[in-house]
Amino acid sequence: MMIELDVPVDGGRTLHVYDTAPGDGERLPVMWHHGTPNLGAPPEPLFAAADGLGVRWVAFDRPGYGGSDVAPGRTVASVAGDAAAVADALGIGRFAVAGYSGGGTYALGCAAVLGERVRAVLSLAGIAPYGADGLDWFAGMVPSGVAALGTAAAGRQVRAALHDANFAYDCEFTPADLAVFEGPWGWLGKVAEPALDAGSYGQIDDDVSYTHAWGCDPGAIGAPVLLLHGTADRIIPATHGAWLAEHCPAADLRLLPGDSHFTVVTHAEAGLEWLCGVA
Repeated sequence: MMIELDVPVDGGRTLHVYDTAPGDGERLPVMWHHGTPNLGAPPEPLFAAADGLGVRWVAFDRPGYGGSDVAPGRTVASVAGDAAAVADALGIGRFAVAGYSGGGTYALGCAAVLGERVRAVLSLAGIAPYGADGLDWFAGMVPSGVAALGTAAAGRQVRAALHDANFAYDCEFTPADLAVFEGPWGWLGKVAEPALDAGSYGQIDDDVSYTHAWGCDPGAIGAPVLLLHGTADRIIPATHGAWLAEHCPAADLRLLPGDSHFTVVTHAEAGLEWLCGVA
């Protein structure tokens, strides 16, 4: 059973929250951080495995998505503050975090900001800090990614202008990607299609947060971290995962030969098993 509820947070905002095992203190709470642009619902393709592992999924729509109010100027660190507020509202103390794509970045941000409150981190295809020393941030990225994130780096208004010019992001799907969507992970379409119904600022503010100061240091993470990244990823190239592994002392990087930004999700169940084993 999954419930949905609205949680008030600082500044008079509301976050739309999901909880698959309300009040169950026996299960391991794992907070899911969604990708861009998606709704925040926890990952249905992992529900069966999570049930067997004793996981309680909790999650929320980031500001500007779904039922969550917009928060102009939000950062990776401020979203970690929202995550703490959600956990508080649900009566959860310590919890693990997991995220896919940009959600992997927000999962890392939670661990960096919340310290010992985060038990372990699973990041699939997460983004490294913009302007990081020793990382050619845009190298190997599809042209649409360079356009979206390059304008975001110039500021919220510039990224919004690109959106208003009817910019269409081209993921350049491969046959292997399309095959993944034919299976259980077709769920990604379910959370992507309605993600912008509330407006464009969820996606815009995500992109801006990736390309501006996080407000936290991934090198400060003390919890165990597993980074899963496909070597054929052209949305967020694997060099981002390699940089994060080098700069997060507690991180283990598993480079997945031939996997793309989308086929990497087929390794999520193994990642979840790791998460439950160390949390």
